[in-house]
Amino acid sequence: MALKSFIEVHPDSHFPIQNLPYGVFRPGPGSTPRPGVAIGDYVIDLSEIASAGLFDGPILKNFSDCFHQPNLNKFLALGKPAWKEARSTLQKLLSSTEPTLRDNAILREKALVPLIPFATAQNKIELLLPIAIGDYTDFFSSMHHAKNCGTIFRGPENPIPQNWFHLPIAYHGRASSVVISGTDIIRPRGQGHPSKNSPPYFGPSLKLDYELEMAAVVGPGNELGRPVDVNEAADHIFGLVLMNDWSARDIQAWEYVPLGPFLGKSFGTTISPWIVTLEALEPFSCDAPVQDPNPLPYLAEKKSQNYDISLEAHIKPAGAKDSSVVTRSNFKHLYWTLTQQLAHHTINGCNLRPGDLLGTGTISGPEPESYGCLLELTWNGQKPLSLNGTGRKFLEDGDEVIITGYCKGNGYNVGFGTCSGKIVPPLP
Repeated sequence: MALKSFIEVHPDSHFPIQNLPYGVFRPGPGSTPRPGVAIGDYVIDLSEIASAGLFDGPILKNFSDCFHQPNLNKFLALGKPAWKEARSTLQKLLSSTEPTLRDNAILREKALVPLIPFATAQNKIELLLPIAIGDYTDFFSSMHHAKNCGTIFRGPENPIPQNWFHLPIAYHGRASSVVISGTDIIRPRGQGHPSKNSPPYFGPSLKLDYELEMAAVVGPGNELGRPVDVNEAADHIFGLVLMNDWSARDIQAWEYVPLGPFLGKSFGTTISPWIVTLEALEPFSCDAPVQDPNPLPYLAEKKSQNYDISLEAHIKPAGAKDSSVVTRSNFKHLYWTLTQQLAHHTINGCNLRPGDLLGTGTISGPEPESYGCLLELTWNGQKPLSLNGTGRKFLEDGDEVIITGYCKGNGYNVGFGTCSGKIVPPLP
């Protein structure tokens, strides 16, 4: 019999009882941030569940204060056994056959918060960054994206450098500019390629882009000097969020030789508010692409898997009523897996910590409609897109980008909600 909640959940909802993604929210203006879990059109206030003594399993009964924190980091640090115990407890409490929460009107009133951000004067729930991000790394794990970018910048003769097939390439991003979905993105200023004998261009970016990505949220870290085995790496990943690593392509193209991205990326990275756990995603796991050549032993997995997550990017042009779908891709296209990314990150002894964020890089597929950024979709501005009659080479001020992702099957969805941001002009 399928698991069913006493809370009514629409069949198209991203948040059925089989999902239960984690986030952090304020239930009203001036209130204290607290962890929550989404189900249907509600957030379960985990601080109220903990205060009622309902996290009474062998692990969480001693650590229930992790749900009285302003972020999820303390809960992430407890590791997989605690995560499984919390999920089991919550699914039981929310099930249609369990009276503990269902039949307790006072507790229901405290713990069930309508998930309608800023909807009315009485309900001003605010979704916040769910984690304190100490470090942020962005990988380059899509072969299709790597090939397209290499062809655009270096030509078709050798688009993907040799090292790409031997290691998950990445750069160290700027954690301080990771923001929650719905935050405006200020168009960055910087330098661009010189024109003929002129000095480099300086001013607002003329090639502002989105990148359709996802990111892994690190749970327990590792000690400095002690790498994580690739076959144990999944135990160090709590779950996934949607991510948009905004990119100023003109600034990036001028600065990236020889050390890689810097100001072309660090002005803003947007993530979705809900972390979907690996346990919720497990029914949608699938084989990862065959890797050729075979990876070195420290990256060779006993089971190499991705997840069948449908991904879309929409652009709503400035002043337009409707948005247009510009990308339809899938997480399963990634060449390097999440676990390989994490294992490679630590192979030199680098220590990861709870709440660290590991971006996948742009997730592009093999078909033009699955390209995950405007750089690819417009081939660096040579082939403008038509968005319901409005042309775009790159993003203009007032444009909004909305990314969404979900798994579908088994009679329910497991979704991530949305990850959105609007471009606004540079500050004076």
